[in-house]
Amino acid sequence: MADTLFVAGETALVVAVPESEPVVGRWRERFDSSAACGVSAHVTVLYPFLPADRIDDRLLAELRELFAAHAPFEVRFDRCGRFPAVLYLAPEPAMPFTKLTEAVVARWPEAPPYGGQFDQIIPHLTVAETADPRIGDEIEADLLPRLPINTHADAVTLLVCDGLRWRAATTFPLGR
Repeated sequence: MADTLFVAGETALVVAVPESEPVVGRWRERFDSSAACGVSAHVTVLYPFLPADRIDDRLLAELRELFAAHAPFEVRFDRCGRFPAVLYLAPEPAMPFTKLTEAVVARWPEAPPYGGQFDQIIPHLTVAETADPRIGDEIEADLLPRLPINTHADAVTLLVCDGLRWRAATTFPLGR
């Protein structure tokens, strides 16, 4: 999720990675705007998704069916990566996340990843939003000896923002 002020009615689709919290939690609390708004460690499938007022029972059923067509998968986070002003953990394999994003966008092309700001989908778990490379270096030095983090991705969660906080609206199991 981007370093921005969040808007009431925004939604996101994410894969939660609770196993990473002991490693990244303290850094996210300080340097990730989504953590300050109640979002746990995650890999984003799609942000922003559709406005909350478009989410109805039919759309939820479509999402449930879409995610049921994708099998759960094992993920390992064993290295850091960087975007301008972002330090993240890189998932391996990344392709299952990319396929989830592509499937949602194929069904709802009006909701491109990150509002269409970027040409390439790069799955990641944001740890810190900082333009200061020294802070990024400090965080990375702390994280690397504590990796890898292994997890089982078995669900996608729909988050909804009220303008101040994000809450989980529902969770869609993968493969069922």
